[in-house]
Amino acid sequence: MFFFILMQPEQLISVLRCMKPKQTDDKLRRIEKLVKLLDEQFRLPGTNFHFGVDPILNLIPVAGDVSGFLISGALLLTMARHGVSRKVVILMALNVFLDFVIGGIPIIGQIFDFFFKANKRNLSLLRKHYIEGKYSGSGKDVLIILGLILIIFFILSIYLLVKLFQWFFGLF
Repeated sequence: MFFFILMQPEQLISVLRCMKPKQTDDKLRRIEKLVKLLDEQFRLPGTNFHFGVDPILNLIPVAGDVSGFLISGALLLTMARHGVSRKVVILMALNVFLDFVIGGIPIIGQIFDFFFKANKRNLSLLRKHYIEGKYSGSGKDVLIILGLILIIFFILSIYLLVKLFQWFFGLF
């Protein structure tokens, strides 16, 4: 105990950051397992290339993209509840948004989904927050705004897809 009194404030802060509670470690491990399942569960034989369930789901038109988006969104909300900074929340939401938007483009999106691993990127941001102590604060208000924007974009995408199908089948 006396050792902590003799330390400089910067040294004390770095020591305290290393003393994370067990609860944080358990939450991080659960998130890591889910991210591994989604982005890195399988390895292409003879290579170091890993992929998960997310790009496989995205091979199913619309339903796969929506399910991947919902899972990534739920994972993002879980991560955001643990007090990451606004900047991290915005970066995480941007990763999910890019994965959904570009992943929804036929053929190009399916290829993109195998290489752009939004959940793995978000886990890396979260790990920097928890382990390295780089970020602090809460971004819940920004997440709500981004969530609303994403929901509006999702509804608009579904509407445009329905209109496209109506136009296409109206040609015959």
